[in-house]
Amino acid sequence: QVQLVESGGGLVQPGGSLRLSCAASGRTFSNYAMGWFRQAPGKEREFVASISWSSSTYYADSVKGRFTISRDNAKNTVWLQMNSLKPEDTAVYYCAARRSLYYSTKIHDYDYWGQGTQVTVSS
Repeated sequence: QVQLVESGGGLVQPGGSLRLSCAASGRTFSNYAMGWFRQAPGKEREFVASISWSSSTYYADSVKGRFTISRDNAKNTVWLQMNSLKPEDTAVYYCAARRSLYYSTKIHDYDYWGQGTQVTVSS
């Protein structure tokens, strides 16, 4: 069992930055691929970024070049650095863990989810 706790969300102006953190419980964090997803009001949850056990990464086209996913297996933590934020990035952001070494863009490939953290981009 893995428990995930996100933090770092908030209100930011367009063009600003935020860094989301996801702290994971358990001793086998390095065996899990991790992902970030988001869900805006009235929309389906969508893939944002994912990272494998060895820190290979993959991004949605909408965030490529602006967001960076990273992890520290010793700290059981994954981060999402978000730069050049846009109003359309406004959503609840979820951290997810997959019982696999390799990343995935598919929601149903992930086994554990955090409670989510709100990110609002507005002037």
